[in-house]
Amino acid sequence: MPVITSRSHSLIKQLIKLESSSQFRDKAKLTLLDGIHLVQIYCSVVGTPESLIVSQSYIENSDNEHFLSILCGHTLPKISIVSDALFRAISPVKTPTGILALITIPSPQKEPGRGKEVFSVMLEAIQDPGNLGSILRSAAAANVRDIYLSKHCADVWSPKTLRAAMGAHFFLRIHENCDLLQTSRDFPGTVIATSIQAAKNLFDISLTGPIAFLFGNEGAGLSKELIQTAQENIIISMPGKTESLNAAAAAAICFFEKVRQDRTAALTNIGTK
Repeated sequence: MPVITSRSHSLIKQLIKLESSSQFRDKAKLTLLDGIHLVQIYCSVVGTPESLIVSQSYIENSDNEHFLSILCGHTLPKISIVSDALFRAISPVKTPTGILALITIPSPQKEPGRGKEVFSVMLEAIQDPGNLGSILRSAAAANVRDIYLSKHCADVWSPKTLRAAMGAHFFLRIHENCDLLQTSRDFPGTVIATSIQAAKNLFDISLTGPIAFLFGNEGAGLSKELIQTAQENIIISMPGKTESLNAAAAAAICFFEKVRQDRTAALTNIGTK
């Protein structure tokens, strides 16, 4: 199989654009996964990627070559081999693992979830890809179903967000460029805003049943208009001396307080039967 060595190769040009341009990703409906962990999760949850791009030294390792056939099952995608030097130049990380996957960006189902199982998150203007990815990772771990992103959020399908989320994207239904005001008003459950100006404490309200949490911009927080659509406005108690929490940390605390309350309610129901 020929080895690509030139940056002027059409595939290399495409990979560079996909790494650097959210507009190009959106237009092409493609993005890049870096590293075997993300590729493994994608293959197990979604299926075969569009193609794999591997470094020359990676494919020359017989263990890796065998692993790729197992990873992708019976349907092996197109594999392009890139020289080690060029792979290091195009990789989105400082220490490349030697494997990239080119994937089609998944589309969420048209209808959002309904019923008792609904657990959703609405994000307004989250700017940092690392924060966004961390929120998605915690959301997937807590069994959140739908993620709604406002128009001014960081690109959820950027390589940096994908790395921070560690595969969480493929366990969630992600809705981009949403009108959060309308989404919040239409939600079939309790919408809970998070704000450092709130009077109620997260640990003093019921989180059982259909819940949607609202989280705002790292600096400005939630807009007043969006807060007004919520049935509850809460704060996380902080006995220490810091003024606020990182957005991703605050989200994780909220998610797993709901997990705790749901578990307690389930055990109580079992005990009363």
